[in-house]
Amino acid sequence: MVGSIANSLVEVGEDNTTPMVPLVNNVGTTCLTITEPEVGKEAVEARDASIEDVLVKYVKHLKERTQHHLGYPYNLDFDYGSVIAKLSGFSINNLGDPFIESNYGVHSRQFEVAVLDWFAHLWEINKQDYWGYVTSCGTEGNLHGILVGREVFPDGILYASKETHYSVFKAARMYRMECVKVETLVSGEISWEDLQDKLLLNRNKPAIVNVNIGTTVKGAVDDLDKVIQILERNGFKDRFYIHCDSALFGLMMPFFNQAPKITFKKPIGSVSVSGHKFIGCPMPCGVVITRSIYENKLSDFNQVEYLASVDSTIMGSRNGLAPVLLWHGLNRKGYKGLRKAAQKCLRNAIYLKERLRESGISALLNPLSSTVVFERPIDPAFVLQWQLACEGNIAHVVVMPNITIAKIDGFIEELLKMRETWFRGGKIAKPCVAADIGRENCLCELHKI
Repeated sequence: MVGSIANSLVEVGEDNTTPMVPLVNNVGTTCLTITEPEVGKEAVEARDASIEDVLVKYVKHLKERTQHHLGYPYNLDFDYGSVIAKLSGFSINNLGDPFIESNYGVHSRQFEVAVLDWFAHLWEINKQDYWGYVTSCGTEGNLHGILVGREVFPDGILYASKETHYSVFKAARMYRMECVKVETLVSGEISWEDLQDKLLLNRNKPAIVNVNIGTTVKGAVDDLDKVIQILERNGFKDRFYIHCDSALFGLMMPFFNQAPKITFKKPIGSVSVSGHKFIGCPMPCGVVITRSIYENKLSDFNQVEYLASVDSTIMGSRNGLAPVLLWHGLNRKGYKGLRKAAQKCLRNAIYLKERLRESGISALLNPLSSTVVFERPIDPAFVLQWQLACEGNIAHVVVMPNITIAKIDGFIEELLKMRETWFRGGKIAKPCVAADIGRENCLCELHKI
């Protein structure tokens, strides 16, 4: 149950905005200790019992936290227990290039390449024309995609909307790239007008453009075709590189009938997606695919004799278990299973948005999105209880395959009960979030119909 409101309620300012909750480093107060083991049979037995007790309590904690998870785009509905049990005794490492076997024989490249082939087919690029690898997460995919863009156009300028995932701006810092932030519409989609204006200010330099296939907070999808049109119309033909950050929706949109297509038949340079999000996986992982002609720029001079392979990936040692689990998950679900899961997410997201609005809570759901944005709860304890992702005056729920109608109903019931206390039965005005999600989605006293 949520902690005491009296101890955790954040005061709402006169302008009805919720202040940012300060970051608190509380790990030090809850961390475990590592002690030197004692000798002797009784000491060993006591140590083993203590370790087991810690793990049992940790599993109980994880189960509870999983039941109250709504704010982050992770599909927690998976079961790889039998696979992991078979492989947990091996140190599986795909170090080096996925297509060039190294001297280390305990790897899973055959699974990794199968996964890459599957994604290459999904995004319509021939086997001989692509290169890619299974990454440690979506961030690594973005780091690699942006790096390829910089190597193709060393003097290029990186353009990314201000609602782009933080990893893209991290890439700009790491690679010392000039980066231009582009304004967004209230939906979170990139502003085409501002993109064009900023491109024209730097017409003499190539453009490296990050296109969001689902923004982090609002789940907005940038129109890839429109980006290409703007680039070509303004003199950037053959002088641009597009990276598509498709962390979550890159695996959902192919299964929506009216969704725009992400395909290498269009002049894009790379696509990255997370594996632990829509597919579901017990460890963070992802996939990045680029064109082989581009990747050659990175690997031409990176042959490592020590590996008997090529240093073409961001990481050196790479998790070899993740490709096996992705291969297993894709084989079991298939296109039909993924389509069914994607459509379920969309239906449940619509249900959540309607429940919120019926309850008088401002909410936004972008087209082709399962991210429901709403007023930020003013009690940090409630935010922590449901693990909501917040930014400014808004929070969101990302409806994933494991988010059921029953879970949504339980969340709404608790939220409404808490709001009665927060707003004192209507005596305190509800916040206005028109600037965050649009006047048409705001149900404050000023904007509700």
